[in-house]
Amino acid sequence: MIVSKVWLVTAVALAGIASSAVNAQTTLKVGVISVGRLVEQSPQYASVMKKLEDEFGPRQREITAAQTKLRTQTEQFQRDSPVMAEAERLNLERQIRDGQRDLERTQNVYLEDLNLRRNEEFEKLQREVLLKANEYARAQKFDLLLANQTVIFASTAVDVTEAVLATLKTPAAGGGQ
Repeated sequence: MIVSKVWLVTAVALAGIASSAVNAQTTLKVGVISVGRLVEQSPQYASVMKKLEDEFGPRQREITAAQTKLRTQTEQFQRDSPVMAEAERLNLERQIRDGQRDLERTQNVYLEDLNLRRNEEFEKLQREVLLKANEYARAQKFDLLLANQTVIFASTAVDVTEAVLATLKTPAAGGGQ
């Protein structure tokens, strides 16, 4: 629904620009970029992924260790429960149940925190990519630069994704996320 409205507004704007360009006998310079590709292929993306790994890696390792401990306890319970004393069996059963509950809670909190941080970092990265695309379009004197998510068709002649990606890879792009 929103995409069709955006497309309609874009089509009307293009028609208006095209008709004024024809009237003024000027050439319209239009470009298209793939924002997703720019984000994923930028050096800043790798930096963001490394930053998230450094931040959340220790917690992931703790979760993996807890999963291993729980698996070991469960295997021990399945193997030894027939020969265990009643109190010992009930105690191990309670430990497993509590461990599963704690692990599930820890995993949920971890995933929530990771998703929040990932969204924050990717929003910053996307803003940076769009800013660079804007700077590129102004420097190259484009009349219109569109993101391909809202375009039904664009020939490769107007795709400037690689050129914008090159600007993201320059040291002046602020690659230190």
